[in-house]
Amino acid sequence: MDRRQFGKLSGASALAVAAGAGQSKAQADGTALTFGGSFPPLGPGLTAHGAEAAGNAAGTIPAYTGGMTAPPPGIPWDPAKELPPDFFASDAMLYEVNQSNLSQYQHLVTDGVQALIAKGFSLQVYPTHRTVCYPDILLKAMAENVGKATLLNNGRDGFSGVLGSIPFPVIDTSEDPLTIGGKLIWNHLLRWTGIWLNNWTSSFVIQGGNPPVLSAYGFSTFYYSYFDPAMTMEQFDGTTYKLFNRSVEPATITGNAIVYWDTVDPAKIPIKVWTLLAGQGRVRRSPEVAYDTPSSFLDGVSNYDESFGFSGAPNQNDWTYIGKQEMLIPYNNNKVYTYTAADFHGPKFPNPQALRWELHRVWVLECTLHPGFRNVMAKRRMYIDEDTWQIHITDTWDAGGNLFRCNLQVFTNMPGMLGTVWMNAYPINLQTGDWDSNQGGYADPPNNKPWTITSSSISIFDPQNMAASAAY
Repeated sequence: MDRRQFGKLSGASALAVAAGAGQSKAQADGTALTFGGSFPPLGPGLTAHGAEAAGNAAGTIPAYTGGMTAPPPGIPWDPAKELPPDFFASDAMLYEVNQSNLSQYQHLVTDGVQALIAKGFSLQVYPTHRTVCYPDILLKAMAENVGKATLLNNGRDGFSGVLGSIPFPVIDTSEDPLTIGGKLIWNHLLRWTGIWLNNWTSSFVIQGGNPPVLSAYGFSTFYYSYFDPAMTMEQFDGTTYKLFNRSVEPATITGNAIVYWDTVDPAKIPIKVWTLLAGQGRVRRSPEVAYDTPSSFLDGVSNYDESFGFSGAPNQNDWTYIGKQEMLIPYNNNKVYTYTAADFHGPKFPNPQALRWELHRVWVLECTLHPGFRNVMAKRRMYIDEDTWQIHITDTWDAGGNLFRCNLQVFTNMPGMLGTVWMNAYPINLQTGDWDSNQGGYADPPNNKPWTITSSSISIFDPQNMAASAAY
């Protein structure tokens, strides 16, 4: 069997496969990533990652020319010492979308963003740059595996057939909208974020128009075993990535830790989460970290399944493809790193001056609750960028049909290191005005430490080791 393909895994027994010595052998060092190789398009008119290669007729979206493989000439960046700079700081803003001219651009703005603009938000729109650049190992896997993935139950039960590849990079729009929708959500859930990622991040909560309150500052290590080229079918247990996080601030959670295992089919191979509370030295399973459970890391302002635009098990929803269109979305947002937390977090939404918006083609995906399930998010509409395969905006409605939240996702450019990847999330409650920023990096020392992509020992994701390392 080709090591980049796998059959359907199910049952709790599969979770044990990679927990032992077998998985420890499947470890690539993220620093070995290379970019800029030559790979064939995945179909007529497509890029090697499945997006439309051509620009739009108006010339406002450029053709894809390979993405940003290195910092632009004259803009130095030392990834070992600093977060990346704003590579497009010299761009002149094209126009601003605000209350006075929203009608002119309404067709390019989501319902949730329109609601934000009605509250005083604005969009600073800049020239579009298609910066996305994938590492050679991923493009090679996509070329080898295109068309081999099989969707299960319209995506509600996961998929089978590929490993190490965005599963459905070529979308046939003549298929049933539920089939297309299932493929799109799995492309998002298995978007590229690296193999190893180590970062210091801060999360803030803003309630009642008050100044931002730090809800969590700490260190995280992610291991995306699904994308590890050293992973084989025999070693892969269905765990797509593992996370270890230790909290440093505020004092009430100093020393708290969490281990999180995500899976290729959370409904059949459950997500596993263990938490360590400071001072107790005891690790507990946390079965509530799923679906619309309010996030304890964000004081309950947003829910666990809102992370990254959507995360967790897709089995509660029916996923329907709506269409592909040009929309204004947050993009190339390294400028966020230059703002202090106090300057960035406004009383109702992020500082509009800090966010860069661009015109991109997006896949529009709508999810509604499957019969028999309940969630405070009765309907969601998601906008997935054709180049990143990631959700950039999620609008949600409650059971009464009222706009509930607008969830903005921003991305960072790390050329030659990771590419263009997810950086920060801003779920904004349109009914209460409360919002949070999840896992951001801002200019306030010591919160502005650089990200690294070096590998660590697999043992850090072992809950027993987490308990042994506790200080109490």
